[in-house]
Amino acid sequence: MKKYIRFTAALLISAGILSGCSKFDDINSNPDATEQVNPAMLATKIILTNVKFGGLDAMAYLSDNGMAKYVAFANQSIMPSQYNYIGATGFGGMTMLPNVEAMLEYAKGSTMENSYKGLGKFMKAWMFYNLTMQVGDIPYTDAGLGKTGYITPKYDTQESILKSILDELKEADQLFAAGVKFDGDPTPYAGDPAKWRRAVNSFSLKVLMSLSKKSEVPSLNVKTRFAEIINAGYILESTTGFLGLNYSSTNVHPMSGTNDLFTSRTIVTTTVIDNLKLYNDRRLFYYADPAVAKINAGLLETDTAAYVGAVVSDNYDDITVGHSQKKYSLLNSRYLKLATSEPRMLVTYAEQQLILAEARVLGWITTGTAQNYYETGVRAALASVMATSSAYAHNRAIDQTYINNYFTGEAAFKAVTADQLKQIWMQRYFLNFMMDPISSYYEYRRNGFPVFPINPLTSLNENNKNAIPVRWLYPSSEANYNRLNLIEALARQYGGVDEINKVMWILQ
Repeated sequence: MKKYIRFTAALLISAGILSGCSKFDDINSNPDATEQVNPAMLATKIILTNVKFGGLDAMAYLSDNGMAKYVAFANQSIMPSQYNYIGATGFGGMTMLPNVEAMLEYAKGSTMENSYKGLGKFMKAWMFYNLTMQVGDIPYTDAGLGKTGYITPKYDTQESILKSILDELKEADQLFAAGVKFDGDPTPYAGDPAKWRRAVNSFSLKVLMSLSKKSEVPSLNVKTRFAEIINAGYILESTTGFLGLNYSSTNVHPMSGTNDLFTSRTIVTTTVIDNLKLYNDRRLFYYADPAVAKINAGLLETDTAAYVGAVVSDNYDDITVGHSQKKYSLLNSRYLKLATSEPRMLVTYAEQQLILAEARVLGWITTGTAQNYYETGVRAALASVMATSSAYAHNRAIDQTYINNYFTGEAAFKAVTADQLKQIWMQRYFLNFMMDPISSYYEYRRNGFPVFPINPLTSLNENNKNAIPVRWLYPSSEANYNRLNLIEALARQYGGVDEINKVMWILQ
């Protein structure tokens, strides 16, 4: 996860930057730099804060995937997230708030004002949602007031935060509905307010589904909100495209060019490989390379038996020995060789349809059928993988015929509700491989599926060796600079203890 600086101090610095410049700044200004700030420039920065991978390097990228049990590591040292270690997060995402305020100020009175307002609300909701999902209660109402001198914000409850997030998203939908094409959008949507509006509503469905354990809480009104969005009909369509970011020669995939450092030492886990085999799913051949030992033994790269995962919880030394013996399947080499191996897709039609399938199974909506939602979601997910280079698919490329015939055997929609839900959850797990792994971790916390291997002999969860941690710790800066409010929040939620096994409100 991203490691952030102290947010309140950063807000004060940002406020100083926005309020004016000194004589020193006048004398030492860069003649080649753009000095005219405008809403488009700020919009770009705000969007990238949320949709661009914010880690420092490939190891940070892999660490998120280790947390979701997609990969195991056989480098010179262990990957702590693989073994259930979670440290402290940060609140630095809140440094975006002054930029949102400035963007709206610069856009005031322009034809694009409604679109920028919608963007501001959506991006704030996105940021706050991810922060509260990490730790629980966070500053919300008082956040972003650093420039006024208020640097000790109180913590809001997670229930009130999530209600506010849902309200912000509803307002964003209305603002984009009244908006026009806006400048400064680095995503494939290129400022199209209609596409952004659909993405807002699709993300709202994701937030609401994450609240399934709280679906009866009156303040949130989860089921009614969900149905209202569906009845309005303004969600992602198969032709809308994804909200995210395309990689390019100047913005390369985090794994590109890592070779012996990371890619050639990153093993795909049994949690991924064995389940893909169970579904006869050709994404296996796009996600992993065959084990060299199996190829040397005479198996073909087209044979699923040539693909062998590591048990993510196995002893690190044993995994390293197995790696040296070339017995495991490594991460597909396309991640090393292609700067643009695949886009970063964070809000997709595929995941939306799978969320709708679950909602239909749960009885939240009455339109459509769970099977149709499930199948359209899976088809869309397979099609997005089909768009990547087939040269790295080990002669088992996904084509339209394969997609049309996918729903047989384990992939055929089940008759029993419990089995249907597991299929839907598994497909969400498949599609977020090396894409949005933290979402898969959140889903595991919510539904316990797929089963993550736990080995008390290797677990770094020191307070509960038999469990997967369920939250990050609060940033140490909060203990240093906002201690009293942090203590109050911890007492309210976790008996006064900041600990990774404490269960936040949304999961209770």
